[in-house]
Amino acid sequence: MIIKNGIIVDPSEGLEEIGTIYIRGDRISRVVPGEYAASAGDENEEVIDAAGCYVMPGLIDLHVHLRDPGQTYKEDIMTGAAAAAAGGVTTVLAMPNTSPTVDSIETLRYIREKAASAPIRVEQLSAITVGENNETLVDIPAMKAAGAVAFSEDGKSVMDTLLFREALKRIAAENAVVMSHCEDKDLVAGGVINAGPKQQELGYPGITNAVEDVIAARDIFMAAEQGAQLHLCHCSTKGTVELMRMAKRLGYRVTAEVCPHHFTLTDADIPGDLGNWKMNPPLRSEEDVKALIEGLRDGTMDAISTDHAPHGAEEKQKGFKSPFGIVGLETSAALTFTALVAPGLITISRMAELMSAKPAEIIHMNDERGTLRAGALADVMIFDPNIVWTVDPEQFRSRGRNTPYAGKTLVGRVTTTVCGGKIVFRLDQ
Repeated sequence: MIIKNGIIVDPSEGLEEIGTIYIRGDRISRVVPGEYAASAGDENEEVIDAAGCYVMPGLIDLHVHLRDPGQTYKEDIMTGAAAAAAGGVTTVLAMPNTSPTVDSIETLRYIREKAASAPIRVEQLSAITVGENNETLVDIPAMKAAGAVAFSEDGKSVMDTLLFREALKRIAAENAVVMSHCEDKDLVAGGVINAGPKQQELGYPGITNAVEDVIAARDIFMAAEQGAQLHLCHCSTKGTVELMRMAKRLGYRVTAEVCPHHFTLTDADIPGDLGNWKMNPPLRSEEDVKALIEGLRDGTMDAISTDHAPHGAEEKQKGFKSPFGIVGLETSAALTFTALVAPGLITISRMAELMSAKPAEIIHMNDERGTLRAGALADVMIFDPNIVWTVDPEQFRSRGRNTPYAGKTLVGRVTTTVCGGKIVFRLDQ
């Protein structure tokens, strides 16, 4: 396969120039700068003309819910993988709060075997405690050996501080990553929406910033104490951004992600008591959004992930009594380009760094993923910055339609996704 004449954007190699990528089998064989010049044997290759488009390493989404096993009416591995491919994502990390919880080798094996036939790469996380019950740690070495790429209690925090300390110690011994959902469940106090004017207008209990900030601070200091690698999931507050600045200044092994909905929407945008606007953490204030964007701009925040959380249509018809979560795999690249790159807040190279290169580094896979260097896996996204389109959830590959972006006009779209040297998505097909 040959991808010619695109603007190659590869922050791992410092590239942002027109060139051609040659793919042999499942690997990138070479990258040639400049306009494409045909050579002997090229007539036998599949050629993709990417003129006018950005060609980036396939995106890596560190935070996805595939609902498999146990809730496959919402999503399953194959529909989630198809949605990922449509969004330019070639690797997803699936969270463990399924039914049953991914806390045993048997459940992990089921997922890995099913994912082997998916069009993109599905990496699975292990829970930290059995059943996410905050009582008994999983067999961390065994889960790591069986293929768990990281450990998370996503959907909740390990509230027992001594138990969490022991988990950090054991996970650090395995040179694995802890991915923390930072939420003090006692402080939530039944809240379903950001505390503020919109919450008062709708009459629901609110979620304050302290709910996130308190646990973010706890986890940062405890991970540092144990020498563990910590990654903070779906950060939403200005306080967490400041905590990350502090952690990096102190040299701690901490990274953090931001979701597109948290840097493109505020709670003031919520049009009414509608379930597709309910997510956890909730949409925050304009002040928080500005802080998150600045953190993405200046390197304080490390990655953009989606927290893709599909639900059944009926489940999200209950306003803010609906379950938390929205889908995001098929809109994340376009939202990032529209909100951050097109206005000049970040460069296209920074977008590739946040959505591919740095995520690969966080999960210790940057030797083969998140890069277009020769010898790397041929995971590639082609993104056309000139396409203007309107989000239509009925066209999603995901089973989930729960998005607050229905009807929103976006700039830039994924046109082709290649994973392992195979085309897994084409916009015109």
